[in-house]
Amino acid sequence: MITAIVMIGVEADQIPEAAAAIAEIDGVSEVYSVAGDVDLIAVVRVREFDLIADVIAGQISKVPSVVHTDTHIAFRAYSRHDLESTFAIGTD
Repeated sequence: MITAIVMIGVEADQIPEAAAAIAEIDGVSEVYSVAGDVDLIAVVRVREFDLIADVIAGQISKVPSVVHTDTHIAFRAYSRHDLESTFAIGTD
């Protein structure tokens, strides 16, 4: 599974509508409204690298009111749960 984190700039008065539209796109697993330099952050998960372009350039960037995207490809995922299971010695 390939994961991309997409920072999305949206026209300010259209953030909820853009978020809802983006959340409906196949391959988008989560959309967050955030404070900071961008308005939305979407997590895209696809099985093949070529599908990233289809989802981001082909669909997210074409949602009305989206003004820019900045995509980051994840190399490896870390979470407290993952780290705890890695170092567990079978005491469960």
